[in-house]
Amino acid sequence: MSTAFVFPGQGAQTIGMGRDLAEAYPAAKAVFDEVDDALGEKLSALIWDGDIETLTLTENAQPALMATSMAAMRALEAEGIDVTRASFVAGHSLGEYSALCAAGVFTLADTARLLRTRGRAMQSAVPVGQGAMAAILGLSADDVTALAAEAAGDDICQLANENDPTQNVISGSKAAVERAIDMAKGKGAKRALPLPVSAPFHCALMQPAADEMARALADVTLADPTVPLVANVLAASVSTADPIAQLLVDQVTGRVRWRSSVEWMVEQGVTEFWEIGAGKALSGMIRRIHKDAVLRNVGVAADVKAAVEA
Repeated sequence: MSTAFVFPGQGAQTIGMGRDLAEAYPAAKAVFDEVDDALGEKLSALIWDGDIETLTLTENAQPALMATSMAAMRALEAEGIDVTRASFVAGHSLGEYSALCAAGVFTLADTARLLRTRGRAMQSAVPVGQGAMAAILGLSADDVTALAAEAAGDDICQLANENDPTQNVISGSKAAVERAIDMAKGKGAKRALPLPVSAPFHCALMQPAADEMARALADVTLADPTVPLVANVLAASVSTADPIAQLLVDQVTGRVRWRSSVEWMVEQGVTEFWEIGAGKALSGMIRRIHKDAVLRNVGVAADVKAAVEA
């Protein structure tokens, strides 16, 4: 049975995530301590005892979700399950950084700093209120691509995330996204829902953030991954460090090809997916992509024990 370790993206954050891992495993607690040191602030205090509005700010949510994923990973390692148990690692958007950290490409401290930079850059790339995102339910990725192109006009509107066969996400200028929402029902969509996000991620409007990440990544040392990474923008694996920085830059403005990534892993023989970190959003998507997949969530201490027993 071939296994993939997958790491969640933004939206999975909750107050208190990772606390019981830190209480049960010193190695997990050390993750939060190291992230706090790397950022020069007590992000752990915000994660465990703060308010959800502040945690949800992109610059906080991104390193916080990575820290929680890595705490779960370190707890698994303490029980004798390391990343080489997986044939591949993958992550959804910011989760790709968690996957790269788990695979040893980045140090934990560098990953935290990169995600703080990424979060701030993505938030500031477009003035508040000028961009938007929407989930389109019940249309194929090709149909949503065509819908976005038709709605764009002189503005920007793109397919940003292909999440699963029933859900795709568009991103772009607020007016263009609103036009796409209005047009979607007529194109056969079951629903078209504006998303409560603070910026239009994964579209051309994010180019200033992509430029910022190119500069940040140029200052960081990358190692070859200990397990191949299935990259968001490729929906295929890379096994050396050489292309990774450019793939991460491309990811800022490019499409998160999650459905295609899962389908590719299944084609390579993956039958079991472990979601490492907060929430179960990826498990839901994977179930809709491949109904026979074996799914395991590792987000709290009891999940770690269950994984060991299994």
